[in-house]
Amino acid sequence: MSSTSLPLTLANLLLRPAFGARRDPDRVFDRIADKAGRTDGEEWFTDSFRLLLREWAADEGLSPVGWQSAQAHVRRHLTNRARIRRLIAEQPAIAQEPIEKPVFVVGLPRTATTLTHSVLSLSDEHRCPRLWELLAPGLEPSPRERQKAITSARRTLDGTYLLTPRFREIHPMTAEGPEECTFLLPHALVPLSQAHLPEYHARQFARDFVPDYRHLKECFQVLQYGRPRRRWILKSPMHTGNLDALLTVFPDATLVWTHRDPATAVASFCSLVECGMTISRRTVDLHALGSTWLDLLSRSVRRGLAARAGVPREALVDVPYSWLGSDPAAGAPKLYDAVGARWTDADAARLPTVSTHLRGSRPHRYDLARYGLTPADVESAFTDYNVLRAEVDRA
Repeated sequence: MSSTSLPLTLANLLLRPAFGARRDPDRVFDRIADKAGRTDGEEWFTDSFRLLLREWAADEGLSPVGWQSAQAHVRRHLTNRARIRRLIAEQPAIAQEPIEKPVFVVGLPRTATTLTHSVLSLSDEHRCPRLWELLAPGLEPSPRERQKAITSARRTLDGTYLLTPRFREIHPMTAEGPEECTFLLPHALVPLSQAHLPEYHARQFARDFVPDYRHLKECFQVLQYGRPRRRWILKSPMHTGNLDALLTVFPDATLVWTHRDPATAVASFCSLVECGMTISRRTVDLHALGSTWLDLLSRSVRRGLAARAGVPREALVDVPYSWLGSDPAAGAPKLYDAVGARWTDADAARLPTVSTHLRGSRPHRYDLARYGLTPADVESAFTDYNVLRAEVDRA
């Protein structure tokens, strides 16, 4: 991993005068919440973000850019929640929009979840959320509003890539491309990739995520309202630890679980998290990063394994890495058949574009040892999962 980029150094210098505001995070939060718009009965939502911003501000290693990122994270979630609730209050029919038989791509990160999601999103019969929609979900925009939202999303991406160019190589994204619904899930693991948040870490596995998934459904209802109804194709590795809550809200969902050697997946993901940490913190303890994410990912998978035991076989599709990671042209038709979708010549013609877009211009190299981990550490943490993976590979 390269040293701090010059643009990041300059950004921290420019933002240093505003850095002192983190000493009074409640005041900052109140300003954000007032501007977003407060709604009665939303304390479950807003209060949790107040706690998060307090803890984020208390991270001693936080950089000025990291503090701005923390505020932007809280601002986006509060603003989106207020907009969604306002739209449903103004047009109650939104709440009746059926989200029928959605597909959720889950599994460990770096197991071809993005490629699987993109391949499933090729069909004209499917609907996936685009990054520009996820950052500010709303009703059908005018052409001018749409272009404004796309431009804003591009600027966000350009800013990230400017501060940490390696991120583009590891996880290419576009404003108009399919993206994961983690952007809409209120209490996902994302903040833990940007700051040292031990209390938030501990709360993740005690939280009731059903309200989060109800919010997620409302976002999709808003995005669907007044537009053609198509089957939603959704994705996030972060869903893996919340399958019980997901299926409570989306009981007819199909789960597509991607599989890969966890030692490879964990090392690759730690490399990605290092990029985010480099932006947000003055120093990055790589061994602490490895320990944190080995715990988060292994516990999420164990929760997912427990939940999948109650999932009907026809609602669960296991996808080995070889299906798409090695030969997308051969794997894509099998994937479509497994979820009950039609693979067409038009989809096949689009496939090379997807495969090319998701490939960085340089190889992504990573090493468990950089993060204080050994193959034995990962094997021990994922013992039960590796049993399932072996079964999937044999099948």
